[in-house]
Amino acid sequence: MVFVVLVLACFAAFFITQRLKHTPTAVQDFKRTPRFSPFPAGHIKEAELSFKLAEADEVTVAILDSSEDVVATLLRSYPVRRYKQFSLRWNGHRGTAFRHRLAHTATGRTIVVPENRGGIAPPGEYRVRVSLHHQDRTLVLPQSFTLVGE
Repeated sequence: MVFVVLVLACFAAFFITQRLKHTPTAVQDFKRTPRFSPFPAGHIKEAELSFKLAEADEVTVAILDSSEDVVATLLRSYPVRRYKQFSLRWNGHRGTAFRHRLAHTATGRTIVVPENRGGIAPPGEYRVRVSLHHQDRTLVLPQSFTLVGE
């Protein structure tokens, strides 16, 4: 009897694993500017971040330092469509964005540009945290980017 239960448990684990392998990740195709410097001597003044969602949702996007403390909140409850590359920029400043504007590239892509007015964050490695409100999930994206000092 114990053997039968173990065999059934193994089959169940196999099918659950297969299903999880074929389920798309919630946040996909994350891209970022690897290095930027908001200081006057910096060549690239803002970090560009972009990703796709597997399901449409309202997102909150925050920037985390190497200790995983929130340095800046770029967007709160912002609607993002599914499978459409969503782009935004961070100006390197701390705090919660008090508003945002839309910018358009020469190719017609729309970029959300939050306006944070706190002091410039210190040089270091940063990561992006995306909170999906309707799915009740929060993900810290694995790739980091660097804010370079003067």
